[in-house]
Amino acid sequence: MCIGDGAQARACTVRQVLDRIGGKWSIGIVVEASQGPVRFTELERRLDGISRRMLTLTLRNLERDGLLERTVYPTVPPKVEYTATPMAAELYETLVTLTNWAERHRDEIATARAEYDARESTVPAG
Repeated sequence: MCIGDGAQARACTVRQVLDRIGGKWSIGIVVEASQGPVRFTELERRLDGISRRMLTLTLRNLERDGLLERTVYPTVPPKVEYTATPMAAELYETLVTLTNWAERHRDEIATARAEYDARESTVPAG
């Protein structure tokens, strides 16, 4: 729960937003919905390992936060599509930038990890 003065409440809100978009499934959903309207079953197929319940909860939370727009078509059975909002499209661009950064630096990170692990394995326990 976020309580306190204005700065503390704002920081808590930022933390909540980062927790939401950084969740295990949120990024994948935003990426898929940013490519165009997507249906529940399409998301379920594309996001390997997600349960129906987790997909439902994550979609609701992203819609609640204004990142997805849900459209229900009056058909039998009902057709439901999810589309990224302009705010989610902006987030998608940021994710592309982050992905590009990770791609550019993955070899350096792998080297740094190997050097760290080699260094730490020679330190006596104590």
